[in-house]
Amino acid sequence: MLVRIGIALVWLLHFLPLWLLAALGAGMGRMAGVLAIRRRRIVETNLRLCFPDLTQAQRRALARAHFAVLGRSLLERGILWWSSQARILSLIRFEGREHLDAVADQAVIVLVPHFVGMDVGWTRLSCDRRLAAIYARQKNAYFEKVLLRGRIRFSDGVHLRREDGFRPAIRAMREAMPLYYLPDMDFGDQQVVFVPFFGHLAATITAVSRLARACNARVVPCVSRMLEGGAGYVVKLYPAWDNFPGPDFETDARRMNAFIEERVREMPEQYYWVHRRFKTRPPGEEKIY
Repeated sequence: MLVRIGIALVWLLHFLPLWLLAALGAGMGRMAGVLAIRRRRIVETNLRLCFPDLTQAQRRALARAHFAVLGRSLLERGILWWSSQARILSLIRFEGREHLDAVADQAVIVLVPHFVGMDVGWTRLSCDRRLAAIYARQKNAYFEKVLLRGRIRFSDGVHLRREDGFRPAIRAMREAMPLYYLPDMDFGDQQVVFVPFFGHLAATITAVSRLARACNARVVPCVSRMLEGGAGYVVKLYPAWDNFPGPDFETDARRMNAFIEERVREMPEQYYWVHRRFKTRPPGEEKIY
């Protein structure tokens, strides 16, 4: 019941102008940062590991800024799920379209780091083309239904369950659907390599390399940025990576993490710090969280 009430509230609020919705979402996020003690500790641990040069006060300020944009992302999903395409397009500045067009005749992996605006990128790209994505099943069936319905409003996209493996994703790419893929979460110690992320070894999945090898796919990174004050969003595509995949999984994972780290440093408050990115440790190392 609480999930249904929450979704109804998000639907109701999506009619508000973005500047007001952004203010409400930021306030809600800051409050959550105070009340959600466990998540706040995860964020503080991540920031301490990744930004040791910042003072404690600076890291606390960064944590508050993160919870503010996280709250925004939750409320502003209502715009993505229910607003008209015209409104959505008016709020998003799209940069680098030519990089995806340049490899349109090939299998493509759209590499999407976990920034809070990542769903904005999906919605904008789906206005122009069919996409495929691998997703994790949600605990609440009603929320999952709303989520998937909201994501396929503008094109008949394909959502593939993670437990179904890579074959459906490879088939989708071979049918000219770019794969919208989020590669930077800790899913355990299966099919991972330990490579640096902000100077600390992180269990990094090798799926991007495996998929690229399986169907000779090009990797086109995509990063979505929330603008301050409800000024809209920027979805930016980067040039397809040359010489990828490389000689081995570790080289590819290092390259991917280095790229993500560069983007995080450009807008550190917008990375998904509530995730336990360093949960899985190399053999013999102590747990961090």
